[in-house]
Amino acid sequence: MSRYPRYDILFEPVKIGPKTARNRFYQVPHCNGMGHRYPSSLAAMRGVKAEGGWAVVSTEEVEIHPSTDVTPYNEGRLWDDRDMPYHKHVVDAIHAHNSLAAIELTHSGHHAYNGYSREPALGVVDEPIVDPLPVYARAMDRSDIKAFRKWHRDAALRARDCGYDLIYIYCGHGLDVRQQFLSRRFNTRSDEYGGSLENRVRLLRETMEDTLEAVGHDCAVPIRFAVDEMMGEDGLTCENEGRDVVEMLAEMPDLWDVNVSDWDNDSLTSRFGDSGFQDAFTGFVKQVTSKPVVGVGRYTSPDAMVSLIKRGALDMIGAARPSIADPFLPKKIEEGRIEDIRECIGCNICVTGDMTAVPIRCTQNPTMGEEWRRDWHPERIAAKGSDANVLVIGGGPAGLEAARALGQRGYETVLAEAGASLGGRVNRESGLPGLTQWGRVRDYREYQIQQMGAVETYLESRLSVDDVLGFGARHIAVATGASWRRDTIGRTHKYSLPGLNEARVFCPDDIMDGVQLEGTALVYDDEHFYMGGLVAEALVKQGVAVTLVTTASEVSSFTHNTLEQHRIQKTLLEMGVEIVTTHSLSSLSAGHVRIACGYTGREKEIAAENVVLVTAMTPSATLYKELQARQEDWGDAGIQSVTAIGDCLAPGTIAAAVWSGHRYARTLDAPEQEGVWFKREIVGV
Repeated sequence: MSRYPRYDILFEPVKIGPKTARNRFYQVPHCNGMGHRYPSSLAAMRGVKAEGGWAVVSTEEVEIHPSTDVTPYNEGRLWDDRDMPYHKHVVDAIHAHNSLAAIELTHSGHHAYNGYSREPALGVVDEPIVDPLPVYARAMDRSDIKAFRKWHRDAALRARDCGYDLIYIYCGHGLDVRQQFLSRRFNTRSDEYGGSLENRVRLLRETMEDTLEAVGHDCAVPIRFAVDEMMGEDGLTCENEGRDVVEMLAEMPDLWDVNVSDWDNDSLTSRFGDSGFQDAFTGFVKQVTSKPVVGVGRYTSPDAMVSLIKRGALDMIGAARPSIADPFLPKKIEEGRIEDIRECIGCNICVTGDMTAVPIRCTQNPTMGEEWRRDWHPERIAAKGSDANVLVIGGGPAGLEAARALGQRGYETVLAEAGASLGGRVNRESGLPGLTQWGRVRDYREYQIQQMGAVETYLESRLSVDDVLGFGARHIAVATGASWRRDTIGRTHKYSLPGLNEARVFCPDDIMDGVQLEGTALVYDDEHFYMGGLVAEALVKQGVAVTLVTTASEVSSFTHNTLEQHRIQKTLLEMGVEIVTTHSLSSLSAGHVRIACGYTGREKEIAAENVVLVTAMTPSATLYKELQARQEDWGDAGIQSVTAIGDCLAPGTIAAAVWSGHRYARTLDAPEQEGVWFKREIVGV
């Protein structure tokens, strides 16, 4: 039970078919960019979740056959017996901490490119696959459906033999062929698997019956089901067919894991949705089934969790992103350490790992994805390696995390910040439209530092090179951040454009500093992440008429990887922003700019009283360079090392800055290593 009795309900056991979960915390399936290619990393990551108190720990989607090969994405595989050893490794890591292991068996149907297996794609009907590739799915006939049922049954048996406790029936996010059969937007068949809802649900029912018959005595069989496709009358909704499916199958599965589809709706960023927004869609499920129900909503507040259980909305608290930001969230609630929870900020940096086929990362949790290859644990860190003291210069995300982790190790640390508050770019960016929750990056670290006797913080303390040399610190970490360029140099232009001095030119730093523009503005986005769209949105809210010009083919193109590009572009269009794609700046002048088509080079002129350049950041590394130039003075000053970290070293995401600060703290006083300094998963030939 919890240290605080009001949370005891969260630690009650829950019966799930033949299995019992030790509490109500349930890590639902989530992708991670590791999958079958990085099994040791995967097992360690899932094991840490179990150690942190999640009673059920699930895999990512696991392919059941070569005809559902989603290469290049790093998902799970259980094609045949040869895949079983790594799954046993994952299961053992979860079971080591008395948690249940769940596997999400998947056939992606229209979403499977089969680029590695080169098998023909299978689908509900004859049509192109969902991804914009020259690949067509062929309609599954009766023999294909029979084969699919066998593949799924065989995979369920293998999963049981690997030791999994829960074996999923997947019908969510539009990513499984069973949901594609169920959905009217995919299924236009006229046989017994098409037409009426009863026919469209047939394959889902049949695979559930097959799985229950094959493994139901040994394993729980949950269903992961999207009750609403968020398409109105064009798809399933929680008010009509989505609810009807739940009522039809209400008592069949051992647990209902409910959400909305597609993935971009289920994993809505905090910029576009609040915690718990899915409650309005999934709340009915408990009314029509006696089986336990788990749902998600980016829940981080234990009081909100208790409310969900007590009012009968859910039986278990599901989480993907909050379990990534803090794998020990359940244990911290149990131990009464609520203030120590690293709350998810809903930025979806975690999703970018899967989308770019690299191991997962997290803005709040720099150890995510590093549990095995660097032996980083989210809660434990080695004690200090010496009695050296450390000066961290700069209180942005890198400096805050470095000071926090150094304090955790026991180093006497001083954090000097030039400004009046801690946070650096986090303070500035969290003031942009929709990014309020990003402030949690600052809040968590500032609170932790306040509890540490080893860390002293000084605000409004801008240091010169002589100040640093006279400070008496043995190690210096320079975390002075970066600033946005004002010279048009970025991805497209490697030089300043003509007329730069004639125009009224601004950068994102000015907008975040509260500079008020009047009249018209051209926002030039050559960076392609979130900043260009946010600057445009902020200016419209100031009353400025905005034209956004981007060298990409769409606004904020990298945000496809955070599942929000379409929402960003829709928001700007609805706000009246004029969008010009695939064009670059060619010259500037007072009141006008010229832009050039990226394909033809043809130029045209746009009137703009102000120009905001979103091109690139440059390190604010003057102090670091001055210290490097004074190395001959280090000995007299007692300095052993001066290290640039975060954006001062190389500008990037906030997640990268936090990771950089954490790595500095982890490796301080560690023996120097040559070659590759982290473990790699290399398969012998």
